Amino acid sequence: MSQDASAHPGVRQEVSTLYRDHHSWLRAWLRRKLGDAHHAADLAHDIFLRLLLRDEPVAAQEPRAFLTTAAKHALLNHYRRQRLEQAYLEALAQAPAVMAMSPEERALLLEALDEIDRMLDQLPAPVRQAFLMAQLEGMPQLEIAAALGVSLSTVKRYIVQAGMQCYFAVHG
Repeated sequence: MSQDASAHPGVRQEVSTLYRDHHSWLRAWLRRKLGDAHHAADLAHDIFLRLLLRDEPVAAQEPRAFLTTAAKHALLNHYRRQRLEQAYLEALAQAPAVMAMSPEERALLLEALDEIDRMLDQLPAPVRQAFLMAQLEGMPQLEIAAALGVSLSTVKRYIVQAGMQCYFAVHG
């Protein structure tokens, strides 16, 4: 995605029109789904910001249907991040006190976990599955190959591919 929406002047005008005509409606729709006006405002802001960063025009024939789809994706990401944060907080609560982190360290770790989660979500299913079997379940690569019905070399390639993507997701 381009970081400069002005490279496509039509995008800025189109998003401005969408914002003017539908922002209040989108915020209300998100507030009903979330039950929280502040989170709804944040998500609506994120949706319009992402639209501004697009390289190509939105060209939505049905603006509310388009925004509803975008909002559903944003909600899925929001809920996924909440689950990730909750799992992290539960693991942290079980950790010894010596492993306690500062709020800044926690925020950085959550940000990294969120980025890894998003990256994993973009991988092809077999690559993601092989990586998670190896990392989370500790399965040997030969067992992963059998479980997925692929060769050992394919499993090795999948794990390296996912590992590299995780590394670049965290370290840019």
